[in-house]
Amino acid sequence: MKNSLKTGILAFMAIAIAFTSCNDDDPIAPADNSRYMQEDQMGRPAINTVFVDAAEKDKFNTTTPSQQGPSFADKFQSKLLALNPGYTNNALGLDAETFTGILATDVLTVSTEGKTTFFDGTNVLTGRALADDVISVELLLIFGGPEGAANPGLTDDNVDANDKAFLNVFPYLATPH
Repeated sequence: MKNSLKTGILAFMAIAIAFTSCNDDDPIAPADNSRYMQEDQMGRPAINTVFVDAAEKDKFNTTTPSQQGPSFADKFQSKLLALNPGYTNNALGLDAETFTGILATDVLTVSTEGKTTFFDGTNVLTGRALADDVISVELLLIFGGPEGAANPGLTDDNVDANDKAFLNVFPYLATPH
């Protein structure tokens, strides 16, 4: 009898708490969207950081990717040529206009077939593997010229691997420190 009484009281309390904690006065979502706004687009790491001026970060981050190229490609090209006035073509064979047109649309392209990599010398922008050295690839494409050998001091971030090995099983990320 004691156990069933305790169980009944606990069940009643759980139901009472559930009903009193859920009422019409508690908003399910905030009245405005300020808590759920997209803060940063980073399909390609560092591109937004380097090529979008601080005054335009919010505009870039709230522009849909399909409109980013038309809205920002010219500004990206100006920034590219300011960073590397000698830019002609990069290791992908892309001139400044074509390259910055691709960069200005901040999405990570993913191939559904074949190797997934940011750039491995053969496969280009087919996705991104965890071990891909994305920043060095971006530096190479910005400063390396057609052969990837120009400006050698600017084409590598000199960080050759993650500080801990990635796992071979899901979730694949390195274990935390």
